[in-house]
Amino acid sequence: MRFRFGVLGAGRISNKFCDAVARIEGAEVVAIASKSMERAKAFAAANAIPAAYDDYTRMIEEMKPDAVYIGVTTNAHYELVMLCLDLGVPILCEKPMFTDMEQAKAGLAKAAEKKVFLMEAMWSRFLPAIKKAKQWVEEGKIGTPTYSNLGIANLMNKDPEDRFYSAALGGGSAYDLGVYGYDITTFVLGDIPIDQVEEYSIWSETGVDIENHVVMRYPDAIATFDSSFISVLDERLIVCGDAGMLIVPHSHYATEAFLYDSNRNLVEHFKDEETVNGFVYEIMEAMQCIRDGKLESSVITHQDTIASTLLYDKVNAHKPKDLK
Repeated sequence: MRFRFGVLGAGRISNKFCDAVARIEGAEVVAIASKSMERAKAFAAANAIPAAYDDYTRMIEEMKPDAVYIGVTTNAHYELVMLCLDLGVPILCEKPMFTDMEQAKAGLAKAAEKKVFLMEAMWSRFLPAIKKAKQWVEEGKIGTPTYSNLGIANLMNKDPEDRFYSAALGGGSAYDLGVYGYDITTFVLGDIPIDQVEEYSIWSETGVDIENHVVMRYPDAIATFDSSFISVLDERLIVCGDAGMLIVPHSHYATEAFLYDSNRNLVEHFKDEETVNGFVYEIMEAMQCIRDGKLESSVITHQDTIASTLLYDKVNAHKPKDLK
């Protein structure tokens, strides 16, 4: 049987989702819903989707999709997650799924109560190059990890009406970029308990954080990551151990990974030459979990989602009082 998706939100990210679904055998997008019928119809025409709606609830009730993908702006994620849970439809929601721990606990509690699958769309964890880096760490190829650093930046338009700089739309570096720093770092390093998280931010006068430096202190290691709307950063993940190191360029959309020995000699180079649209892997994971009757993914768990909201709460706790 074909797996039928409904899409909530007719923005750019939803276009990438639809392209990915079209690459998966046995999957299809059967409906798009937007607050604007004009945008919904245009999106449906561009992506060969048979049905367009300007009402999220009506789309879900009439089309009865096997799952929905939430691709709206960050400020509306929580509201739509709760709506979909009430309607009993499985969910793949763009990151960040929740903007603070209070939302995360409420949303995940409802998912457990309703017994509905819920997954944050952290696509980078599924990329072959990231999985290879994690495999090297697990196999002891760099010895015991002692240090890691990740950089991610995007010089955004400073227009206060743009979603990246708009507090009302859920903008900010931590929500848009820092989430990658946290989720990729913790995935590659594995289930090592974090003793302490410290963060330092620069804020825009529009009321959003535009640069973050985060330090995670492990029992025997230090992991740092930087995210920025205003700096040209060296975009790579580097993980160092007592027997070698690995480097993953542009880790949030990685296509390569490099492994070095203790003398910094290159010993292995992984190159992903198959991936066209990296969203495919997270979509296939969600489909398989739903078909297997699971309520969460083992790659991006509910606990992972809760843990990332601790970072957002720390960032927002340091917001200058004179900002909106």
